[in-house]
Amino acid sequence: MTTVTSPPDAAQSATDLLARVCDRDPQAWDEIMRRYRGVVVAKVRTFGLQDADALDAVQMTWLRLAENCHRIQFPEHLGGWLATTASRECLRILRHQAQHAPTPPDAAAQRAADPSVSPEQHAVDADTAQRLWGLVATLPPRRQTLIRELFVNNPRPYAEVARTTGIPTGGIGPTRARALTQLRRRLDERGLDRRT
Repeated sequence: MTTVTSPPDAAQSATDLLARVCDRDPQAWDEIMRRYRGVVVAKVRTFGLQDADALDAVQMTWLRLAENCHRIQFPEHLGGWLATTASRECLRILRHQAQHAPTPPDAAAQRAADPSVSPEQHAVDADTAQRLWGLVATLPPRRQTLIRELFVNNPRPYAEVARTTGIPTGGIGPTRARALTQLRRRLDERGLDRRT
């Protein structure tokens, strides 16, 4: 059964619009998206995702609204709800990327072919690599991804790293510096020698 609704009024409250969205009114959806598209897109842009991932985050935000429209307690704060939801979707995407990033090479395995390295040094290398990558795993997802891209794979131009990580080329150096500073602090906090 189709219901006929009046065209959305510019002064219509977010509460009324949200109620109509929950009733699956296409005109209300158009109006909600017109009013709040900028909020959602602006929030997603702050995460510096690749275009496809940014589009996914925007679409998932609208899907979350469709799934949860009846649960929104304060419809007058819909813009804030959408911004928070967009942030959560971006973080979900970044976490997924970090979990599926290439596994760092084992330093001991790389040096195993070198007969001049003693078994004791192999053990020290393996322990150091394990502790270091354990600390990398405590970094925010975006920094984890960048560190893995810069130090696991063969050296590549920043433009290629930018395409892979979604971090703008001009942001790679500063993000790398912040990540390394954060790692140094964590090494110092745990009393680990940075030279090993």
